[in-house]
Amino acid sequence: MIERTVSANGFDFHVIEAGSGDRLALCLHGFPELGHSWRHQVEVLADLGYRAWAPDLRGYGGTRPRPLRRRDYRTPLLVDDVAALIDAAAPSETVLLAHDWGGALAWYFAIQQVRPLDKLVVMNIPHPTRFRQGLRTFRQMRKSWYVAFFQLPWLPEKALGRRHAEAVGRAFTDSAVHPERFDEETIEMYRSAASEPGALRAMLNWYRGAVMSGKEFLGRDLPVLDTPTLLLWGEQDVALGRELSEGTEEYVSDLTVRYLPAASHWVQQDEPEAVNAMTAAFLQGEPVPERADLP
Repeated sequence: MIERTVSANGFDFHVIEAGSGDRLALCLHGFPELGHSWRHQVEVLADLGYRAWAPDLRGYGGTRPRPLRRRDYRTPLLVDDVAALIDAAAPSETVLLAHDWGGALAWYFAIQQVRPLDKLVVMNIPHPTRFRQGLRTFRQMRKSWYVAFFQLPWLPEKALGRRHAEAVGRAFTDSAVHPERFDEETIEMYRSAASEPGALRAMLNWYRGAVMSGKEFLGRDLPVLDTPTLLLWGEQDVALGRELSEGTEEYVSDLTVRYLPAASHWVQQDEPEAVNAMTAAFLQGEPVPERADLP
């Protein structure tokens, strides 16, 4: 596993890389993470014959420049970053693995067929249509209160940034089922990245840019997705209820869903061995094990 810079779409993306060759496994992180959130997966993907890339996405970590305007984080622009990273790799085969906000990009990227995809693995983020439906319920509206809070100017940055971004670190340790998976070095990495000048503003602008994107993001009807898709869901997610994953088969023609009852929203960090086993089976065209069938 090495660190490198990949120039794409006018940005220099800080990327964690493992493996080589022309089969790309592109891993997209969520909020408030980094490419480091895929630390348990990239070597496994390399062993499967992929060149695994886990970039710090726009506004995050070591990726530069770091735009500070909210309009620079409109969802279509972020999807363009994914396309540009794939173009930079020039792969013969592409799989997307994505979590949280990265998963939101991956859903749209795949549905819109921005670039050819061989397979898609999404973790703890619902299909856009299911998310839109869920936001009409009081249960999910209550869970998603922070999205409205994040629309406010400067106050969310101040709240999250206090005491060296203590709240960012606690977002992981307070909600993980296995907080021991988040060692001090990892938590410090997340907190330090969020404490850099302009970082929290950029990270929060993903939420603000999504609201600016309006109907383009959540409001319109979407075609059925034909790309073979694996949806992994940690059931102890404090932000997104399991019910948002149910019914996804109406919108994805080739879908496999697996639940991890003892994993949190941070599923690939909370239960990496199970996630890796399920992902490896899916990518190799083998039956995907249920959680109960794994150690």
